[in-house]
Amino acid sequence: MQQTFKITDVSVATMAVDTDAYGLIPNGEIVVGQGRVLWIGQAKDCPADYSDITQIGYAGRLITPALIDCHTHIVHGGNRAREFEMRLQGASYEEVARAGGGIVSTVAATRGESAEGLLKSALARVDTLIAQGVSTIEIKSGYGLDMETELKMLRVARKIGALRPVHIVTSYLGAHAVPAGMDADAYIDKICIPTLQAAHAQGLVDAVDGFCEGIAFTPAQIARVFDMAKALGLPIKLHAEQLSHLGGTALAARYGALSADHVEYATADDAVLMAQSGTVAVLLPGAFYTLNETQVPPVAAFRAHNVAMAVGTDWNPGSSPLGSVLLAMNMACTLFGLTPEEALAGTTREAAKALGLGDQGVIKAGNRADFAVWDVNEPAELAYGIGINPLYARIWGGDILEEQQ
Repeated sequence: MQQTFKITDVSVATMAVDTDAYGLIPNGEIVVGQGRVLWIGQAKDCPADYSDITQIGYAGRLITPALIDCHTHIVHGGNRAREFEMRLQGASYEEVARAGGGIVSTVAATRGESAEGLLKSALARVDTLIAQGVSTIEIKSGYGLDMETELKMLRVARKIGALRPVHIVTSYLGAHAVPAGMDADAYIDKICIPTLQAAHAQGLVDAVDGFCEGIAFTPAQIARVFDMAKALGLPIKLHAEQLSHLGGTALAARYGALSADHVEYATADDAVLMAQSGTVAVLLPGAFYTLNETQVPPVAAFRAHNVAMAVGTDWNPGSSPLGSVLLAMNMACTLFGLTPEEALAGTTREAAKALGLGDQGVIKAGNRADFAVWDVNEPAELAYGIGINPLYARIWGGDILEEQQ
């Protein structure tokens, strides 16, 4: 529906900054044209120019920016349910690894799966997110660890955007793990960086990510990947400070990263650096929960230094098999102490910032008309519910895609 129309009889949580809670507009109206917001405000203030256009009413329901999942690994082969079962039966991570579990099993499954097979399984995951009001999904590579499979994953991610009404942002995560039998430095120089160059040449990559951790890559090794990303004009992101404090967050800030993700072991000093660089802290409670972690991100320090906090699912087959942005919001509140307003901002305004998307995440004139209409009375209900999906309708680029009766 690309013609000009007006959404009426809604309460609008604009999520605009420097406003009252949630940027809430009671008795609101939104004028949409050519897939963008033309006007927003209270019904009594709507310009007369829009009085005769088509109106679509939502009986007082809540409308928010469509949700954004800014951190996922949803293109992959196989699953690790057996590994989950083994851990519950007392097996150590070393025993799981000896049995062929861990990332090695996902790499093998992803290498062995066809592009068609990867696409089919990824679309099922994407459909789950779309059904919860999600309009934009970031998808990482990183389960190939060779050029052929990394490029295959990125092509599949691009294909998803052509097959579903959802915006896909791809991140090249070649620096995810060291392949069996290879030296980390040799892998970075001989496979990871050349694959990044190939992915960029083929138009497959929107951002570059890495895993800076003792079980993965050092800051110096990640810096070589980031140097190439910068040379190619690509923005960067980083898995940082998830399991230890290795200096990844400071590295991300030094390179002006869009985001540093996980950040459980980040410090107040890291928060200062992130504030200075404008780097978003992406909180991923699904991995925290699955791995039974106890070190929580320094939310108070992020607040004190005005570091934007986004929230994502980190949907992956190993450490975060979490397919619900709404549940991620609830977990961010209950496990990390975010407020419901911070959680909603984290999956809208701040998630857009974490992906470098300037026209999403806030309902304001000029932005994309990507909305979620909810069958709730107040915004806090979105983070309050556990296993509840109150989505009523989804609007993507001005098109009304589904509505429940």
